[in-house]
Amino acid sequence: MQWKLQSGSEAAMSAASQTKTVGVTMSGRVVAGLIVDHKLSGLLQFFPDDPDDDALVELPTDGLVEKICEKVVAAVNGATGVGAVGVALPGLIKNGVVEEAPNLPQLKGARIQELLTLGLKAHGLDAKVVIMNDADAVASGLAATRGQLDRFIRVWTLGVGIGYGRYPMIEGVWEGGHTVVTLEEKENYCGCGGRGHLEGIMGYRAMRLRFLDMEPDEVFEAAKRGDARCLEFKKLWHKALAAATATTFHMAGPSKVYLTGLNVRFVDLPMLKDYVRQMVTMSPLQSYSLEVLPADAVITETAVIGAGVTAEQKTAS
Repeated sequence: MQWKLQSGSEAAMSAASQTKTVGVTMSGRVVAGLIVDHKLSGLLQFFPDDPDDDALVELPTDGLVEKICEKVVAAVNGATGVGAVGVALPGLIKNGVVEEAPNLPQLKGARIQELLTLGLKAHGLDAKVVIMNDADAVASGLAATRGQLDRFIRVWTLGVGIGYGRYPMIEGVWEGGHTVVTLEEKENYCGCGGRGHLEGIMGYRAMRLRFLDMEPDEVFEAAKRGDARCLEFKKLWHKALAAATATTFHMAGPSKVYLTGLNVRFVDLPMLKDYVRQMVTMSPLQSYSLEVLPADAVITETAVIGAGVTAEQKTAS
């Protein structure tokens, strides 16, 4: 085998040909990273440093935009050739405008794409900005890091709210957390005020409202011990997720489905699979699979990569 050393000019051309973007997520805190050829390059940048700090909610829109810009510039760290910045945040996004953001209410109505474009230019970075839902960024990141950019995958993110992401990302509302999964009139715990929603059963806030005397962790622990009320809710929780998942199969066909987020620890995968099996009986729709992914630092990095990959794809098309 012969090895060929690159000349200085060849190395420079190789570096110049690399695809460079910045990915940013805002699920709980701002996390930004430089993405080179679909891989994280350098250290992730965080605001606030403490993941339990609620500083994002307290910042006005202008302050939040400035913090994002600061972290993007820190992630770039002097690199040249950054063509796009992908920013993933929770909420309903359309044409670069945040139409709804229950977890970051100060962003509702914000022309966030325009604000960030101007803010980054003020910091000396002239790059295209792409805004997306945070669950879509997770889906894109999983596709990129697992060599599945040619496949159709779905992701449920289970946290304070319930996110639904898909890759390839296509235009649409895709607020899967607000899928109607029950007709019971008493099911009105969803933060949006809607009745019968998936998030009104599975969302962390909704669970706390339902069990005023117990935290969600205590509810699922009690279910393990056989507490009747808690066990019944555990079944409802899994049936709701199964129903929403089955609905996506009946609307757009089967695929790989990943489950992640803070509350993925509550998932009883055999129970969930059994409920989905009962709901999806058409043989052409049964080529799906379900996989649980722990909500750890790897998923955070994956979402950042996904935001960068989506920005690359959207600006190239």
